[in-house]
Amino acid sequence: MQWFDLTIGDPAQDLAMDEALLDWCESNDSLGALRFWESPKLFVVLGYANRRSCEVNVVACKNRELPILRRCTGGGTVVQGQGCLNYTLVLPEKMDPAFSTIPGTNHFIMDRQRQAVERSLGSSVEVQGHTDLVWRGRKFSGNAQRRRRSYLMFHGCFLLHFDLALIQEVLNTPSSMPDYRRARTHSDFIVNLPVKQESLKEAIRTVWSANQPMLPPPVELVQRLMSERYGQEEWHKKY
Repeated sequence: MQWFDLTIGDPAQDLAMDEALLDWCESNDSLGALRFWESPKLFVVLGYANRRSCEVNVVACKNRELPILRRCTGGGTVVQGQGCLNYTLVLPEKMDPAFSTIPGTNHFIMDRQRQAVERSLGSSVEVQGHTDLVWRGRKFSGNAQRRRRSYLMFHGCFLLHFDLALIQEVLNTPSSMPDYRRARTHSDFIVNLPVKQESLKEAIRTVWSANQPMLPPPVELVQRLMSERYGQEEWHKKY
């Protein structure tokens, strides 16, 4: 599998790069790809079907000049910036029979991600809900997927040294919560994982056998997706 570490620096373009990687793998019959990125800018990102008025404190975001963007995958609304390590996996569906269903895909990938975190952390973690990773009862990673004809994209974020109070300030109580959350506030529910970023990256690369640098990444596809979706205000405000 190929891998690369690339942050464009503009949150909308970084979101577009995830989908561009999926398109590139689909078009090139790739063995798979892994990307890491960490935005230097703060932003809020909605899951594909999330309603901003429901999930986000729009006034607080406006006061802080935080953009509210939308990604192409499901899941909940999150805040991102420095201290949030993102990863993106694109895998061929033929890689494993588990990939024939969404639940099977979730179980297969989250089990490997759990193994990677435990290797880096030196402590046990759990998979809770559908695709949450939890340490000592608190969530530190959320994940989501998107599928094409022959490939799937699975991406997520690890809280490592993020301003957790900001999440409480700019996000509303989510409209949908897993049972294990027990209606806890953001502040009582989430936690930064005490691991070094490079150690976690190496552990993830190891469990996915991502040994080949990807040169160059598919940056040319990003501009197409920016013009079609991610650069359009209508896309981010569609719900």
